[in-house]
Amino acid sequence: MKHLKTFTLAALLSFPLSGLAAETSATLYKNPNCGCCAEYAKYLERNGFEVETIDTHDLAKMKAEHDVSEKLQGCHTTLIDNYVFEGHVPVESVTQVLEEKPFIKGLSVPGMPLGSPGMSGEKQGPLEVYTLAFQPTDTPEVYATH
Repeated sequence: MKHLKTFTLAALLSFPLSGLAAETSATLYKNPNCGCCAEYAKYLERNGFEVETIDTHDLAKMKAEHDVSEKLQGCHTTLIDNYVFEGHVPVESVTQVLEEKPFIKGLSVPGMPLGSPGMSGEKQGPLEVYTLAFQPTDTPEVYATH
């Protein structure tokens, strides 16, 4: 019986503890002179993400590589798992996508809205998070409102 318990414990420990103990890795591409992008990286870290920040002077190339339309472009681009998170996306929406794994490219908060995660200032109203679809559209779908 002791050997069975040892085997069962060893078998359980060999499975990944997705989300339970390990941090989720994120790669954030930003302009080297942008302070709000660094604040967004800290925001993600405070919420359990392990963030690698990559400074670049060619964010337009990164956005083009991930087919982020000009209308949905934010301040920085964050890659987590197979998703693109463009701009100051609230962590609640990020974690929802990572847990539910919808068939989307990612999420976007266009521009640099005051009071959004990582941005200073007072929030000016509801913060809309848009779906980054695989097929670009003139009317992006609202994924969530915060």
